[in-house]
Amino acid sequence: MANALTIRTLRAEDKSQWADMWRDYLAFYETALPDDVYETTFSRLLGDDPQDFSCFVAEQNGALVGLTHYLFHRHAWKVEKVCYLQDLFARPEARGAGVGRALIQAVYDEADRQGAPSVYWLTQEFNQTARKLYDRIGTLTPFIKYARS
Repeated sequence: MANALTIRTLRAEDKSQWADMWRDYLAFYETALPDDVYETTFSRLLGDDPQDFSCFVAEQNGALVGLTHYLFHRHAWKVEKVCYLQDLFARPEARGAGVGRALIQAVYDEADRQGAPSVYWLTQEFNQTARKLYDRIGTLTPFIKYARS
């Protein structure tokens, strides 16, 4: 099928498409980062350090249409590690076709494979489109995030 969606791990040859999508993702959150952060992050995503983030991409018709970055870490309240899904992005032309859901499912499956019972993520309150998906596949928690001033 020509339009089949494939979820796979990031590859070195994906760098340009990955960087374009991550720039668009960051722009949505009104953020921009210097080039050295892109270089470092991409290198870490391809590395084998279990303390670094990993990446799944969604591919359709030979082009990348989505990405997610996720990380396993220890948790003081659990014996097992937990999984933090930091970034999730689908290109505008691919939205509404299950790209975000498929990427989250890939992270859920990887968490299960690694014995991590919990996957969590953050979004901004105004991100109503994504929150419609999140409300279907996750549980909104009462936690409020603070950051160092």
